[in-house]
Parts: sequence; C-alpha cells; structure tokens
Amino acid sequence: MKGLILSGGSGTRLRPLTYTSAKQLIPVANKPVLFYGIEHLVAAGVSDIGIVVGDTAAEIEAAVGDGGRWGASVTYIPQDAPRGLAHAVKISRDYLGDEPFIMYLGDNILRDGVQAFVDAFAAGGANAQILAARVPEPQRFGVIALDGDRVVRVVEKPAVPPSDLALVGVYLFDHNVFAAIETLSLSARGELEITEAIQVLIDRGLAVRWQQVSGWWKDTGHLDDLLEANRVVLGTLEPRRESEPDADSRIEGNVVVGRGTTIAHSVVRGPAIIGDGCRLDHADVGPFTSLADGVVIEDATVEHCIVLQGARIEHLTGRLEASLVGRQARVYGVAAEPRAHHLMIGDRSSVGIGE
Repeated sequence: MKGLILSGGSGTRLRPLTYTSAKQLIPVANKPVLFYGIEHLVAAGVSDIGIVVGDTAAEIEAAVGDGGRWGASVTYIPQDAPRGLAHAVKISRDYLGDEPFIMYLGDNILRDGVQAFVDAFAAGGANAQILAARVPEPQRFGVIALDGDRVVRVVEKPAVPPSDLALVGVYLFDHNVFAAIETLSLSARGELEITEAIQVLIDRGLAVRWQQVSGWWKDTGHLDDLLEANRVVLGTLEPRRESEPDADSRIEGNVVVGRGTTIAHSVVRGPAIIGDGCRLDHADVGPFTSLADGVVIEDATVEHCIVLQGARIEHLTGRLEASLVGRQARVYGVAAEPRAHHLMIGDRSSVGIGE
C-alpha cells in the first residue's frame, strides 16, 4: 500500500501567517503538523509516500527531504493550484499505479494514528474505506448518510447535514477511484470533489465501508482547532529538561525544556514545551503553550498559545492567550489600560498592545 499526503492547500483560514509559510508546517507541540501524518503512515507500515505540493513546495521539500529520517521514501507531486482532493488523486495516478493507497490530508492529526484503519482495509472486502467522526458542526465538513450501517450518500459541506458524521481527512481506496474521478465535473467551488467520487463508487454498487474514529481528531485549518490540537498533544508529552531554571523560577507539571534555554525569575506551568535557545525573564508561561526555538518572553504572561521561532513577547500587563504568533514577530506593551489580548500574528510582524 502507498501513501498520499495532500499538502498543496493555501491555508486561507490561517492568514496572514500562511502568506509566508505552509499551513502544514505550522507546529503543534513544536512539531510541524505534516510530520504527524508522515509518522502515522510509517507506523502503519506505509513507507512509500507521495506528497502533493503547490505554491509552498520548496518549503515543504526543505522540511521533509527524502523522508529518510522516518524510514520513508518520499516522492513530490506538483499541483498547479488547489483544485480539489479528487484532482490531487487524479494527478497522482502515475505514482500510485494500481496499488491500494491511503490518502491523508496534511493538516489533519489523529491522536491514535491510522494503523487500525490500514489493517482493516488490507484485510479486504472494500473498494473504499472512509473515516468519520461525530462533530457539532457537520456543515463545515463532508458528511455521510447511512442506511443502517451502509453508506448511501456522501455530501460536501451541506447546508442541511444528513447526519453529524463528518469525514475525517483520511481515505483508503483501490484503483476503482480513478475511473470514478474521470466522470466528475467541477463543483460549484471549482473543484473536483472527493465526496462526489465516493458517491460514484456507491452508485456503481462498489463496496464503500466506513469506520468511526473514536479517538481525538482535528483538522487544524482553523486557529481554534490548531490551538486545541496543541492542547491535546501537549497533554501526552513526557516531561524533559535539557536546561534548568534559576533559583528564583519554578516549573510545575509536565514541561519540556530544550537546550540552551534560560529561565530566570519565571514560572512555567505545564503541559508546555519550550524549544532550544529560548529566554524567559520575569515570565509566566503556560499551560497549553508551545514556544519554538529562540523565543523570548520578558515581563509577560502567555497562556494557551503557539509562539513560532524567534518571536518576542515583552512588557505586557494583560495576559496573552489563545493566540498564534508568527516567526520573528514582536508583541510588546505600550502605555494604556490593561486587558487580555487575543491575536493571530504573521511572520515578522510588530504589534504594540495598549497596557
């Protein structure tokens, strides 16, 4: 079985950050989201992986390389523009051949990986296998309709959902999906929809099986979901310290501290992760916060945030919470009334916040 990871999307829901960075490389617990998908495929025995790339191809290729660090062999498949999931499958035909494959959306994370789903599909009995999870807002997703336990309809982002079972961003197919895709026309969104290809398989009487994802799953395309993914993954980390705080600081709970990091006159409350070469001075950090390498937090409180490489947060009277701060960005206090702050800051931004 081969793997196909889709990483060609533009990430419009995470702008302005994704004007300068691939959304699949935004870190969760200091690891790019894309890396979780690669790890899950390799753990399930899928080591031949194609990655569909678009405008951010150079950045993704630089981060992933040939896949050797995971014991994988990675092939890059260029897509001229985001034209739908089914289009990504269509242009990957030469790479995939007639082998069964698993398609994994590069901005998704499944807590429990995909081993069980790969094993079920490999055991036979289905031409396609889709994953679904119960969600409170199914209209945001592809949704399945059931007759008993049989999938009878799949519809993309319906205004009136037929169920609360949303498609998770992992699909398994045999070669029949290519013929189904050839019958498609562009949707109202101007895309070839994978939901329509699955419906063609159903209508042709082919076996489309579904499995419910019982563990935690997130599509990290929205800020709130990205922060929630960060919160959950941080909760699974084992504490580790490669640098120690000074005598006037304390670390509470499960916290990972990287090499060359200085923590002075500060409190870090886990779960949290602090990268290499960071500096915390009169800082209050955590819980549910990820600080990438080289971050500086000085005279500020940061909670439930993702702060990317080289960012600086300084002299804030109000608490910075539920925020995503880009690479080399600076958030600093100016004289004004104190308040809590809620931000999504792009790379190399500079924001003055009233205190």
